[in-house]
Amino acid sequence: MLKQILKWTGTVGGIAGAFLVAANLPISGWGYVPFLAGSLALVGWGLLIAEPAVWILNAVFTVANLFGIWRWLLA
Repeated sequence: MLKQILKWTGTVGGIAGAFLVAANLPISGWGYVPFLAGSLALVGWGLLIAEPAVWILNAVFTVANLFGIWRWLLA
């Protein structure tokens, strides 16, 4: 059950983040928040299924999303 929750949280977070950023609206920086939630969920999922390619990629995405949050929402 946890694997399914993490997998689908990652999927929905990625989709929501992509559309918010792609919309290029004044609120587009908020797209990094669902991106971050999605990448963190997929790190967890990748670890649970013992798939290094998934969790390593999403760990890097997590860093990029934190940078996006810092750049667009906090700076």
